[in-house]
Amino acid sequence: MAQNLRRFARLACEKPHTLFTRRPISHSLNRLHFSVSESAFKGGSAMPEDHQGFGKWHNGCGRFHSSACIDETAVIEIGAIVHPKAVIGPNTYIGSGAIIGPAVSIGQSTKLGYNVALSNCTIGDYCVIHNGVCIGQDGFGFFLDERGDMVKKPQILKALIGHHVEIGANTCIDRGSWRDTTIGDHTKIDNLVQIGHNVVIGKYCMLCGQVGIAGSVTMGDYITLGGRVAVRDHVSIVSKVRLAANSSVTKDINEPGDYGGFPAVPIHEWRRQVASHCRRNKELIELSER
Repeated sequence: MAQNLRRFARLACEKPHTLFTRRPISHSLNRLHFSVSESAFKGGSAMPEDHQGFGKWHNGCGRFHSSACIDETAVIEIGAIVHPKAVIGPNTYIGSGAIIGPAVSIGQSTKLGYNVALSNCTIGDYCVIHNGVCIGQDGFGFFLDERGDMVKKPQILKALIGHHVEIGANTCIDRGSWRDTTIGDHTKIDNLVQIGHNVVIGKYCMLCGQVGIAGSVTMGDYITLGGRVAVRDHVSIVSKVRLAANSSVTKDINEPGDYGGFPAVPIHEWRRQVASHCRRNKELIELSER
C-alpha cells in the first residue's frame, strides 16, 4: 500500500495535468475504426471528426471516411468526398467537388478534376479525368413487361478504366449489366462522349467529341472515331479502324481501314456516294433553270 501511494505521489509531481484527465470516448472509437494509416493518425495528419466516420484529410482538407484506404501522398482538395472502403493510390490528386463512391479504386498518380463523380468503378494508374466526368452510374436499360409497365433492367457490374487513360470533360461511362464496361490502356476520350453499359474498348483508341456508343459494343485496338460518330448497340468493330466525323455504324466492321457515311461504308465508296449526290443535285438545278 505504501509503495502504491509513493508511486501516485511521484506521478502527481511529474505530470499533474494528466493525472485526472481522460481521452474522449469518440477519440478512442476513431482510433479503433480509422484505417488510413497508423502513422498518419499519430502524426495528426488525418483526423476523423463526426459520428458518421468522416474526417478532414491533411493534404487538401477534403473529407474522407475512416474505412477508406488512402495513401499519405494523395491530395484531396476541399469540397471533395471519399466514401467508405474506397482505395486511393499514391500521388493521386482529387479536385474540389469530386465524389469518390463506396469501394471505388483509383491507381497511383491519377488526377481527377473538379466535380468528377465516380461510383462502381476502378481507375488505373496515371489517368487524367477532367472536370464533370461521371463513371459507373447505371446504364440505360428498360423493357416493357406483360402488363405494359416500364421495368428497369438490373445494372449490377462495374466500369473498368485502364492505365494512362485520359477522359475529357462531361463524358459519361455507364457501369455494366451483363459484363463490365471496359476502357483499355492508353485510350484517349474527348469531351461530351457517351459510352453505354457493357461496352468494351481496346487499347490506344481515340474518341473525339460528342461520340455516342450504345450498349454492348465491342471495339478492338487502335480505333479512331471522329467527332459525333454514332455506334449502334451490339456492334463489333475490328482493330485499326478509322471512322470519319458524323458517321454512323449500323453493323459489324470486320476489315481494318477507313470508313465514313450513314450507314458507314469504306471511305472510297462513301466519297463516290457523295460525288454522285453532288452531280445529281447539280443536274437538277440546271434542269430547273431551263
